[in-house]
Amino acid sequence: MKKVFIICPVRKLSEELRRVLLDYVLKLRQEGAAVHWPPDDTNQDDPVGLNICKQNREAIYVADEIHIWFDESSPGSFFDIGMTFAFLRSSEKKIVLINQDKVLPTPHKSFQNVLLELVKAPS
Repeated sequence: MKKVFIICPVRKLSEELRRVLLDYVLKLRQEGAAVHWPPDDTNQDDPVGLNICKQNREAIYVADEIHIWFDESSPGSFFDIGMTFAFLRSSEKKIVLINQDKVLPTPHKSFQNVLLELVKAPS
């Protein structure tokens, strides 16, 4: 069974995006994947945030695939993407950009360009 970790906004997750992502998560689960979705699967009751980072780190570490809903206003997503990038040094993980149609390349160095390259990287 493949393990998938979803990187997405949590604190500022709108109801509309929650529904879109929940549908995505349910589809993956119906296909047989074990999915860790932080809004539901990471204990968010942490006044500092360190335990949230630790829970996500462990789930990212064991995941086979990292699926990302990129939102440049989500600092937690940047942190999780950074951890994913670090783990790519020692393990292969497939990177899927859920909203790739909304992540456009820029003519200059940018995080968007980095993500688009990671998606193209061989797994």
